[in-house]
Amino acid sequence: MSVIIVGAGPTGLMLAGDLAAAGVPVKVLERRVEESNLTRAFALHARSLELLAMRGLADGLVTQGVQVPEVRPRIKGRELVFNMRHPESRFPYVLILGQARTEAALEERARGLGAEMVRGAAVVGLTQDGEGVTLTLAGGRTERADYVVGCDGAHSVVRRLLSVEFSGRSHDTRIVLADVLLQADLPLAVNPFIGDDGAVLLPPYGNGWFRATIWDRTRQGVPLGEPVSIEEVRDALLRITGRDLQVASMRWSTRFLSERRQARHYRAARVFLAGDAAHVHSPLGAMGMSTGLQDAANLSWKMAAAHRGWAPQWLLDTYESERHPVGRMVLRMTDLLRRLSEAPAPVRLVRPYVAPAIINHPRVSEAARMTLSGLGVSYPVPAGVPGSPLAGTRVPDLSLVIGGRAARLYDHLGDGRFVLLQAAGADTGGRAVGQPWHDRVRTLDCDGPLLLGKASTILVRPDGYTAWTATYPDAARTREVLRGWCGRA
Repeated sequence: MSVIIVGAGPTGLMLAGDLAAAGVPVKVLERRVEESNLTRAFALHARSLELLAMRGLADGLVTQGVQVPEVRPRIKGRELVFNMRHPESRFPYVLILGQARTEAALEERARGLGAEMVRGAAVVGLTQDGEGVTLTLAGGRTERADYVVGCDGAHSVVRRLLSVEFSGRSHDTRIVLADVLLQADLPLAVNPFIGDDGAVLLPPYGNGWFRATIWDRTRQGVPLGEPVSIEEVRDALLRITGRDLQVASMRWSTRFLSERRQARHYRAARVFLAGDAAHVHSPLGAMGMSTGLQDAANLSWKMAAAHRGWAPQWLLDTYESERHPVGRMVLRMTDLLRRLSEAPAPVRLVRPYVAPAIINHPRVSEAARMTLSGLGVSYPVPAGVPGSPLAGTRVPDLSLVIGGRAARLYDHLGDGRFVLLQAAGADTGGRAVGQPWHDRVRTLDCDGPLLLGKASTILVRPDGYTAWTATYPDAARTREVLRGWCGRA
């Protein structure tokens, strides 16, 4: 089995590295000739950092970025605090880091594992049959693979060639992005300012540099092609924030139209869509890159299972059934933030009084934190697979003791295999019960008692979600579960 990925952004590069790690022949086609220096995406949320930790990349990226533990919205001078110190994760913050650095780490990993990178390859045609997919490139050359994944962004050529509906709408909201050096002091936080003239988001890159995301009510008629000047940024920041933030310089800027759209389907036979090719939304919330990385992590192990020949027939279909609802949830969350920022005049009058009540409500703030971070994502149990408590939920990076040595769960994930955790005393036959599936299941016999809640046995999916939990099950039951998820031994 072979896979072609169209698009060398974060989603495509994550997927390429995962497939190469699993031994799948994979090629990435990228229309850009030069490597990316884009900084449009700037945040990695906790769950995406956990997925990167499973691949050995998180620690290196964390040293390059800024750890931001809270969001401090200001609404007409009233400052609020929204906590992002996640107690259930070892990444209790949002990592502010330019997209180019994340892409560089992912590309280095993918190349090192054997993924082939082809730049200057623009896809112009796509046909598929029962055995594979043929892509036509500009210039007439063709490429063929068993499967294709479109990771080619909001204006995806792959999606268009599939005629998959990209349902939703453009907001007709013109947004300016600019990296600016500010001489004014701002706290170590994501700093949103919401005023009568618009909204500004200012997360810190460090050393006085900030990413400015600006929606200026007075500049909505400006053509998208008009260059962004530092004077325009200074004026917008002054009017919207009500403060002179002392913009000393600007090193990058762009102007774009915010959209809210989602592909009606994430799979069309042998072709899949992921990342911005599957969903685009407002930059408020900074969820775009993280959502795409989570798409890749969900799809990669399922394609690897198909390559290795043990995937149940239903497994590839669960990519869409699991990730499409998540994409829809992200669109709703970011649209809510956009509506709050762009509120009409009557709402703006009461916004400074209503917003604190909403943000300070414990259940609302907790739900928002879990959604923004990705830590609250869970998946339904597939039909025909044994269910259990916690099935489909995220598994934290458990501290384990194996053979008297300390270990972490995430260090044993990331290669496309399940992990079967068994606590001491669990009468499941120890390593012998998982041995017939050793090529797709790593069995860890742990010192000590219960591992998670009341579970003594946990089957962890390759993407770090719970497949099944039980308290001292017998070996026959464990084998039944392994057959359901991992096919015949």
